[in-house]
Amino acid sequence: MASAMPVVVYPPDEDGGRRVRVDGEILGRAYDLRDIGEFLRRAGIEDADETYVAQSALIEWRGGGPHTWTP
Repeated sequence: MASAMPVVVYPPDEDGGRRVRVDGEILGRAYDLRDIGEFLRRAGIEDADETYVAQSALIEWRGGGPHTWTP
């Protein structure tokens, strides 16, 4: 299932966590791709595993891509 919802992953904070926003709502802080996948599954994007998260053009990465977890 593809997502039409805007997904934004914000830059890492001082603890290495990145806020995740889906459709205008902050869902939480992720510390790895698995966390982001879980947030997206809870938001209804059923196929959001780590590979999906790392490769999806539907996710806007701010402050570094999917492999950036330090400020």
